[in-house]
Amino acid sequence: MCRLRKHPESCTPRGRQTILFFQKPAPRSFSFSLSFSLSTMSDPVLSNTSTLKKYLELPQQGHVMAEYVWIDAFNEVRAKTTTLDEKPKSVEDLKEWNFDGSSTGQALGCDSDVYLRPCAIFKDPFRRGDNILVLADCYNSDGSPNKTNTRHDCVKVMSQYASQKPWFGIEQEYTLLNESGSPYGWPKNGYPGSQGPYYCGVGTGKVYGRDVVEAHYRACLYAGVMISGINAEVAPSQWEYQVGPCSGIEMGDHLWMSRYLLCRVAEEFGIKISFHPKQMLGDWNGAGCHTNYSTEEMRNPGGINAINAAIAKLAKRHLEHIAVYGEDNDLRLIGKFETNHISRFSYGVADRAASIRIPRSVFKAQCGYFEDRRPASNIDPYLVTSIIVETTCGNF
Repeated sequence: MCRLRKHPESCTPRGRQTILFFQKPAPRSFSFSLSFSLSTMSDPVLSNTSTLKKYLELPQQGHVMAEYVWIDAFNEVRAKTTTLDEKPKSVEDLKEWNFDGSSTGQALGCDSDVYLRPCAIFKDPFRRGDNILVLADCYNSDGSPNKTNTRHDCVKVMSQYASQKPWFGIEQEYTLLNESGSPYGWPKNGYPGSQGPYYCGVGTGKVYGRDVVEAHYRACLYAGVMISGINAEVAPSQWEYQVGPCSGIEMGDHLWMSRYLLCRVAEEFGIKISFHPKQMLGDWNGAGCHTNYSTEEMRNPGGINAINAAIAKLAKRHLEHIAVYGEDNDLRLIGKFETNHISRFSYGVADRAASIRIPRSVFKAQCGYFEDRRPASNIDPYLVTSIIVETTCGNF
C-alpha cells in the first residue's frame, strides 16, 4: 500500500552538503497502514493492555514523558519519546530534538541528522497523567526546512491571510483492514452485500470495527484534538471522523495528530488503517477528505457573494488543486459514487456529485461555508488548506 520512493544510498564525494535527492510527490499523500507486515509476523500483534496497565500506573518520580510525532518522507507518522524533568508550559519550553533521517527517507546516511522543532502539544491518552504528545516539523542541519516539511510554507500562507480569518473542518474517511490487508469484517472468500445499509449503520452485519472508532474518538477528545464527530461510511469497514472547526494552521496540526492517534489506537486491536482513496476497487465508494471552508466575510450576513466569488477562483485553478489533492485520486474521482470526474469542475447546492457543494442551509441563510469534495483521504492537509486560502484570498 505504501508507495516508497527510491533515493540514493550514498553521498556526493565531499559529503558535506545537506542534500535531498528524492522527489517530493505531487501530491503529497498519506496512504499507509501502521504495521510491520503483520501477516508475516510470528509474534502476537495485539497489545497486552491488561498487563501493561500495572506498569502505566507506576509513579514517574516527577518526570514527564514527551512523545515527539512527525511526518516522514513517505507521509507516514513516526514517533519517539524523551524524558522531561517537568511539564512544559508551552512549545517554547520544549527542546529541539533530532533523529536519523536516513531511516525515514529524509536525509542521506553521511549527513543523517534531521531536527525536530515542536509545533503543538497534546495530552497523551495512552500514558495519561502529565505526559504529552508533541507534534514537530522537520529541519535540516543548516536550519532550512526539510523538503518534507510542508507545514513551514503553510504557516506563511496562513499568516499572510490571517485577517481573512479562515476556518476549516475536514471529514477524514478511512478503511479498517485485517492483519492480511483485507477489509476488516469482509468474508474471506467473497464480498459483503451491496452498499446501502452501512452508512451510519447500526447492528451486526452493518458495521465493522466500532470498538476502534469509539476508542479513537475518546482518545482524540482526551488529547485535545478538535474532533467533532464520527460515523460509519457508505462502504462496509469504512468510517469517517470530522475535525474542526479549526483556524488556519491548526487544521493541519489537529488532523495529523488525529491520524497518529487512530493508527496508535488500532495497534491495540491488531487492525491496520488505510487512507487510500480507493482501497476496494469495484462498486464501492472511495475515501475522501472533504474540506469545509469559510472566511469571516463568508460567515457574515450576505456572505453568499463571497462564497460564489471564491468558487469562481477555485474553478480557474482546478488542475493546480487536483495536483495536491491526493495520490491515486483519479481512482476515486470518476463521476460515480458521489464524486465529480477528476477532469471537470462543478458546484451546486446540496449536490454531492459536484466538486464544490454549498449546503442547503447555507444557501437559505445566504452565508456560511462551502465544502470542497475533491480532496482524497490521503491528502497532506498543510498543502490542501494552504492552496485553498491562497486561491480564495489571493488575486486569481
